[in-house]
Amino acid sequence: MAGQSNHELSLFSAEELEFIAEDEIVDIVPNLKMDPLCLISGDFGPFTPQIVTQVPLWLAIALRRRGKCSIVPPQWMTVDKLTEVLEAERNSQEMSEHLPFHYVEISRLLFDHARDNIPDAYMFISLVKVRSLIEDIRDVRFHKVETDLEAFDGRTFAVKIKNLSAMEVNIVRPFIGRALQAFYKHDSSDLIPDPERVSDRRPQVAHNAPRRQLRR
Repeated sequence: MAGQSNHELSLFSAEELEFIAEDEIVDIVPNLKMDPLCLISGDFGPFTPQIVTQVPLWLAIALRRRGKCSIVPPQWMTVDKLTEVLEAERNSQEMSEHLPFHYVEISRLLFDHARDNIPDAYMFISLVKVRSLIEDIRDVRFHKVETDLEAFDGRTFAVKIKNLSAMEVNIVRPFIGRALQAFYKHDSSDLIPDPERVSDRRPQVAHNAPRRQLRR
């Protein structure tokens, strides 16, 4: 995969991250009866009306578009749960472990394809609140990442930040790679020319040696 060995190529687009996130498993409530689907990633089903079934997110979206199911929002994607996560993020420098790796991509896909599946008497208000909470969580987490990166100096050989999301890793990884390489390059004595060593390696000219006659 691009970016595994070259930090210059490690920045994925938002669409590529969403494509990866579509393999995450979600719950759906089918409204059709269908035999199991045998896919490369596994077998999913059978599908029975009003019986919750787990499928990859891409399959849930495909069925939802055809009116064949409703998507059950994840437990973490509720106003109460997101409020708890936001408070935890604000009260600690550590990243919360209560969000999935692809929480940004999953929430965006569900907002785009299953916004009317959010179970709330005031659905529109709930949707706006969920969006706002996720944006606030993203802002708080980015601020903490920036604070951690401010500790970079020439003695930093590795960086460990726990519980980053896919989107955060995607943004931070190229910067960290370039920063560490820059520190190593400028702080390594082997890469900085030593004037005395350079002068020692220069060929010594014997001033008393007879000069060669130029041919005419």
